[in-house]
Amino acid sequence: MKASNPLWKDRLLERMPPQWAKEVDIYENEIALRKQGKIDEKVFAETRLRRGSYGQRYDNGQRHDGRTTRKLGYPNVSLTKGPNTLWDAPGMQRIKIPFGGLNSEQLETLAELAEEYSDGIAHVTTRQDFQLHFVHIEDVPSLQRRLAAVNITTREACGNTVRNVTACPYAGICRDQTFDVTPYAKATAYYLLGHPDTQNFGRKFKIAFSGCRDNACSLTRIHDIGLIAVTREIDGRIRRGFEMYVGGGLGTVPYQAKLFEEFVLEEELLPLCQAICRVFARLGEKKNRNTARLKFLVVKLGMEEFKRLVLEERAILPHDDRWAAYLQDVEQYEEKALKPPSLLQITPAAPAGFEAWRQTNVYAQRQPGYATVTVALPLGDITATQLRKLADLGRKYVNGTFRSTVEQNIILRWVSEADLPALFAELKEAGLDEAGAGTIVDIAACPGTDTCKLGISSSRGLAGELRTRLSEQGAAMDEAIRNLHIKISGCFNSCGQHHIADLGFYGVSRNKNGYTVPHFQVVLGGQWTENAGSYGLAIGAVPSKRIPETVNRITGRYLAERQKGESFQAFVRRIGKAECRKMLDDMTGVPQHDADPSFYVDWADAREYTIGDMGAGECAGEVVSPIEFALAACEREVFEAQLLLDRGEAEMAARQAYQSMQKGATALLDWKNISHSGTPDGIVEQFRAHFYDTQLFFDPFTGGKFAHYYFAAHQHAGDRHDPETAHRLIEEAQLFIEACHSCYGRMIAQPAIV
Repeated sequence: MKASNPLWKDRLLERMPPQWAKEVDIYENEIALRKQGKIDEKVFAETRLRRGSYGQRYDNGQRHDGRTTRKLGYPNVSLTKGPNTLWDAPGMQRIKIPFGGLNSEQLETLAELAEEYSDGIAHVTTRQDFQLHFVHIEDVPSLQRRLAAVNITTREACGNTVRNVTACPYAGICRDQTFDVTPYAKATAYYLLGHPDTQNFGRKFKIAFSGCRDNACSLTRIHDIGLIAVTREIDGRIRRGFEMYVGGGLGTVPYQAKLFEEFVLEEELLPLCQAICRVFARLGEKKNRNTARLKFLVVKLGMEEFKRLVLEERAILPHDDRWAAYLQDVEQYEEKALKPPSLLQITPAAPAGFEAWRQTNVYAQRQPGYATVTVALPLGDITATQLRKLADLGRKYVNGTFRSTVEQNIILRWVSEADLPALFAELKEAGLDEAGAGTIVDIAACPGTDTCKLGISSSRGLAGELRTRLSEQGAAMDEAIRNLHIKISGCFNSCGQHHIADLGFYGVSRNKNGYTVPHFQVVLGGQWTENAGSYGLAIGAVPSKRIPETVNRITGRYLAERQKGESFQAFVRRIGKAECRKMLDDMTGVPQHDADPSFYVDWADAREYTIGDMGAGECAGEVVSPIEFALAACEREVFEAQLLLDRGEAEMAARQAYQSMQKGATALLDWKNISHSGTPDGIVEQFRAHFYDTQLFFDPFTGGKFAHYYFAAHQHAGDRHDPETAHRLIEEAQLFIEACHSCYGRMIAQPAIV
């Protein structure tokens, strides 16, 4: 019986928090008014996003006529033809799971909703959320009521709001933690949920908690506010508090969070977060979304001035009793085990595959006799049947103590060690016994071209292919390779967190042989540990179909030449970016279409990834436009800027990055035979007039965002640079050159605008 049924709705109402019930009623009315044309689409878009409702693509980016098509791989989803609107095509519903905490009843509800409103699959995200795809907007209120009845909300899962507050999934059972951050993450999530001071942001706002500094379980350095548990002796008493960082974020150009305060007392946590939100709401950018995150405000003001403003705001905040109420008895917070502790007894009767699974998927808790089990979910997907089975196992073996993880998995906490073989056997029956959690096969990937409107290349398709190939190596894989991390984004936005992986990839495209060919930029040097301690840089674009070979080549070289105990990051630094790029030189070519059509089809997609045949080449060779040579030279210059940065020459690196942008703009001007003075000012002036003002440089989803990187670099060409700002400028230059490639591709695809 669906929640739209009046009787069922009354039963749900008895279990729903009153304020959540009212919010769902309001949203249901807003949907009805929008359908009647009484609410503007722009206004309604922010309304639905704040409730977690996204639009969705269905065609893997290959729509030519503006009409929807049946999504490959989802044969049970029926779509109507016509414009891709919320009313005739299902969308995606994001579901907020603070700190990833779930119980068995909630898992069962997610299973029911996946079957009744979606395609029978739930997806775990890199922010510990759940997502259901192919959900009709008119079904969302019913879905939200079902969730609210088990204390789950979709409010502010998207939009310009405080997004899901994440936390280490091992909080409370971690052997390295300072203290359990779970109750603090929960308090922050619900205190800021719907708070009046968080409703006027220019962009999204993300918060994360970690119980320790060195591990990577919550990645605090990539957040607007990152909090690491610390203690300090004050007046002879050990006090709890947090090392607070602000202004981090990935996105197109990553920023590492900066230290705001070495020690924030626990009672100051909520008021200080509120004060930061108030400053961001008041002073953060509102008009230009490209610079509207907190990281830009921190850089603009400088940490000293930003901190002064926040502390000034804190001093005038009206007292709120909830500051203390939300943190009442946090030191007494404790999860309860279902069974008493016991030690694992390895016997010959252990199920096949148990030992390999135990090595990667079982974590010995700080509490003797207990273990945490990771259920590895390929691509973050889990079926409704599997969710129900997990719920049953939660009641049988643990006390319903589940957590979703930023690696897109689910863990069961407080498993009595003696139960591990039996639990494994039941997971195996459900197809949930995949080994390799936390290893190179446990690949994180965003939705990419499967469902995201911004996807360029198939991140999920590539992740699935790599996982299959790497898993086939099994026990033969060297431990040094097994412990690497791969992360894949379908575009430059880093939803797959490619910047912080050993091997990161993000989707781009190139025009080759008269076709558009899916590629991935290869990113090396990112650091997953130490809460995302450093970011990598792209070293070159490789055709999508050659990425598995690229992974083999890079990891093989590392295995053959690494020094004793040398990490992958240290190896990359030692051999240098130039040598890393050299490894890929012969990987960048694309064979002629007739010689190997597979290069013109993306992973897990049966259709050709093409803008149409632009004509055969001459004499079995290809006629290469001068602009293609010019843009290739720009890419080389961006890479040379990386080499300068690696040598510690930040000023020269920044100058080189700016020059590569200038040459990219020049290449487009020259290709269109637009005269210019050849001076930096003249090139910017003509580029703005002929590509920005005319919107030729705009793509459908980011607009002229990357042109602003060039304009800003030109405006600040004489500024001084340190390694951090030079790194950022190199990232921006790479993205500007990618946008030049895309602009050229769009123009040759539409000869009328050339």
